[in-house]
Amino acid sequence: MKFGTSALALCAFLAACGSGTPFNGETETDTGTDGSTGASAIPEELANDLKSFSYDPASQTLSITGITADDSEFTADYRRRPGLDRNGYEAYTAQDGSLDRHVTAYVKDIDGTRAAVVMTGGQFEQVFSGAAYSNTSYSAPVAVGSEEQGGLVTYAGNYIGLLNGAGSGEDLAPVADGTDPDPLSRQAAEVTGKVVLTGDFTDAAVAGIIYDRKVTDFDTGGTYDPNSATPFEAQNIALDSTGIADDGSFFGTASQSNNAVGEYGGIFGGTGATEVAGVIHAENHIALGGSGTPIEYGAFVLTQCGQPGEDAICDQPER
Repeated sequence: MKFGTSALALCAFLAACGSGTPFNGETETDTGTDGSTGASAIPEELANDLKSFSYDPASQTLSITGITADDSEFTADYRRRPGLDRNGYEAYTAQDGSLDRHVTAYVKDIDGTRAAVVMTGGQFEQVFSGAAYSNTSYSAPVAVGSEEQGGLVTYAGNYIGLLNGAGSGEDLAPVADGTDPDPLSRQAAEVTGKVVLTGDFTDAAVAGIIYDRKVTDFDTGGTYDPNSATPFEAQNIALDSTGIADDGSFFGTASQSNNAVGEYGGIFGGTGATEVAGVIHAENHIALGGSGTPIEYGAFVLTQCGQPGEDAICDQPER
């Protein structure tokens, strides 16, 4: 994906434009962008350049296939970077050398329900990106059309996103003093937030919101300082109501002020849909000034309210 703008044009910000099978603790998530269909296929709008990811939460290892110009044309093993962890999501990066493109990925798993998002830093006016999700089991809390109690379920937790702009750059490989920055890779900026999602399994529908959104490593003054930078507060993204398929997957429109800005999708997991994993893609949704196209890919993995590990917002007064 190519964009006709430079980092300087946007205050040094814009640099450019399934189901899994467990194996020894590791799960391969195939996006289906090779032409396969079915439960494992992730909509192309969300998968984008990502072909698959393989993740083992026990050993904290992640490998990714399909992101152009990373360590390998085929499958790249990413480095664990605990110092970049955000909002409970594990960070992994890849960069082969100082003149090569930097890649950031975030992943989270709850009992086999997982999602990952990956984006390169801008280099040569290009970024490569994508996101995917999977589960290892699923059953709905009630059957569609059932009059049983428990068909309306809320999920809540944290969100992580990556933006096609220059972030703090602390993970970039060192370069020699005096090196011209124009050919160098940036490090993708990070977006944090919160998610509340409602699953109506009686009517087979899902909707939600991503709120409290902040671009954590972008200083509104135009210069990043990790000790004093003020995060850029971004507008909420609504996850418009859409249907839940028989396998627990869903795909719908992401919007702001009732205007579509992208897409979201995901899959419920666990017996009684105790978890949900999802991803989003949004464009032209952050007003930073200047020219160019802000593009964001993000992920969320949430626990059902009432389950162990529920988010604090779930603790509300009884009626």
